[in-house]
Amino acid sequence: MRQKGRLVLRWTGWAAAYVAGLAALVFAGAWVWWQPEPEARGTEANALWARHQWVGEPHSDAEYRALGKLLEENRITDVFFHAGPFEADGTVPPGKYRYARQLIEAVRKYAPGVRAQAYLGQVRVVDGHGVIDLDDAAVRERVLKTDAIFLDLGFDGIHYDFEPIYYDDRAFMTLMDRTRELTRSKGGLLSVALEQPTLADAAQPVYKALLPRSGALHYPPRPTEGFLRAVADRADQVAIMTYDVSLPTRSLAGWHFARHTRTTLELIGDRTTVFMGVPTYRPLMDWAEDLPVALRGIRRGIDDLKRPPKRPYGVGVYADWTTDPAEWARYRAAWPPPATESPAG
Repeated sequence: MRQKGRLVLRWTGWAAAYVAGLAALVFAGAWVWWQPEPEARGTEANALWARHQWVGEPHSDAEYRALGKLLEENRITDVFFHAGPFEADGTVPPGKYRYARQLIEAVRKYAPGVRAQAYLGQVRVVDGHGVIDLDDAAVRERVLKTDAIFLDLGFDGIHYDFEPIYYDDRAFMTLMDRTRELTRSKGGLLSVALEQPTLADAAQPVYKALLPRSGALHYPPRPTEGFLRAVADRADQVAIMTYDVSLPTRSLAGWHFARHTRTTLELIGDRTTVFMGVPTYRPLMDWAEDLPVALRGIRRGIDDLKRPPKRPYGVGVYADWTTDPAEWARYRAAWPPPATESPAG
């Protein structure tokens, strides 16, 4: 028995050493890959998620002027002004956006050319948990009527952020089809925020079979290649929520942003405008993931492309309420191209 125990301990030790060796190789390889400075520069197609107070509270002319200056300095072309969330029935109470028209007039005055979009979403009902039931056709119709109200107010587009959205969500795709008809009829844009794509599409059916879609332990709502293409064919813009990496080193976090940038642009960059989301808040592993790491990783991903996408692309800054002047300075140092350069994409 003692000999058998020693054998088990020996094999356990060898297995642990093997795993530790593989981990060391991964960390070392990522560190070496991370060192060269990216060649790609930033672009002039960039977005910003903005706080609800812009549509829900009054602002002075000086505040609107300062907003316009910030958008111009940082080459922001699209702002997703939080205008919801939707109520469970698909409506948004008018009191929540009573200052939307003043905001739109101010953006047109102080940031001409910037598109102000109504940022609308809610927690989607999945397996009986959530707030808004997109499977209910009546709810979807009220969502569309609400969208029309915002477009008639003067917003340049509708930006959806329903979560979670899984790759087999037919009701969501139906809503996308109907919303595209609406926005095009009114000369507006349809944009959508999605989770970062899967690492392996083949894993999704396994997750679906073994894990629930709600609760503390659930399988991640990542878009597959086919689903992402289908959304891109319906949307004018797709913003990928690439943040919340939860990787322990800057090089690994940078690799995450680089990989998703390259694969997303290769997959849908010819079909729609793409914004890769970057964080200015403090994520779980903030020593590894921050704005400079995200921007550098995205530039590395662009470097890896065989050719630039046919459609414009850039970053989406999340969010204006977590971005202080120091963060904006870091953004300008790492991302926008010199004024003399033409926009990428």
